[in-house]
Amino acid sequence: MNNEDPIGPEVPDKLAYRIGEVAEIVGVETHVLRYWEGEFKIRPQRQASGQRAYRRKDLAKFLRIKRLLHDEGYTIAGARKALSEGTTEEATDDNRSQEALSRIAALRERIATFRARIAVEGVAGVRPQGT
Repeated sequence: MNNEDPIGPEVPDKLAYRIGEVAEIVGVETHVLRYWEGEFKIRPQRQASGQRAYRRKDLAKFLRIKRLLHDEGYTIAGARKALSEGTTEEATDDNRSQEALSRIAALRERIATFRARIAVEGVAGVRPQGT
């Protein structure tokens, strides 16, 4: 796992972020953040005025939720499960890589089978390579 900040260097490192700031950084409306608070059990701190005060870890969680829902196509329930299981992006990437390698191996096997059939049976208009 890399140690880079998941939020990025362009976001100021502060103790607390207001809901409008978080909404702008994440790229969603404030009502979406309030909805996600309930769905994903995010409990922001409250200022004396009652306004929400999000921490950097809350911001990182919102960004992860948005990525799961918008980019990776998870449902709310699926994203909740992925977050609770601690699914990391590295694990997801590893799974994708393994699936891709399996598909490549299966395709290579099909190609080899097809080439063998061509060599034995011949196909009209198709000649095996090297003949």
